[in-house]
Amino acid sequence: MTSSSRNSTLSTIRPLLSSAGIGVLLLAGIGGFTGALQIAHAQSPAPAIKRTILQKTDVGGNQETILGMAEIAPGGSTGKHSHPGIETGYVLEGTATLEIEGMPPIAMNAGTSYLIPAGKVHDAKNTGSVPVKVLATYVVEKGKPLATAAP
Repeated sequence: MTSSSRNSTLSTIRPLLSSAGIGVLLLAGIGGFTGALQIAHAQSPAPAIKRTILQKTDVGGNQETILGMAEIAPGGSTGKHSHPGIETGYVLEGTATLEIEGMPPIAMNAGTSYLIPAGKVHDAKNTGSVPVKVLATYVVEKGKPLATAAP
């Protein structure tokens, strides 16, 4: 191979190697960024409450009932909120304190039932060392949000 053909070949290969190198660096950077996101996501705390809607039933007129399960982690709470209709519930497991606006706190454990009037701000706090599981029924106006956060 002559020196001029070697230079010609190198001048053709260098941009390709350079582009390939940039591509590898970009992929490594993206992979590292994705890995960092996964690590950050894995380190974020679990939510204090998990809500699951089990059933919705039309009860005529502009009303519906919603049956739901709430699980509150130890030390967690629902946060202050209200509902556009009444909430009745039954504690399946765990211990909690239910604070309803204008009422004394209610200590709850497995077997406790409760009623929260429509629009009343309330908060349930897990006071035990195991998750609290509550089965709740809401009678609400169709189309309204089930819960609204309160300050």
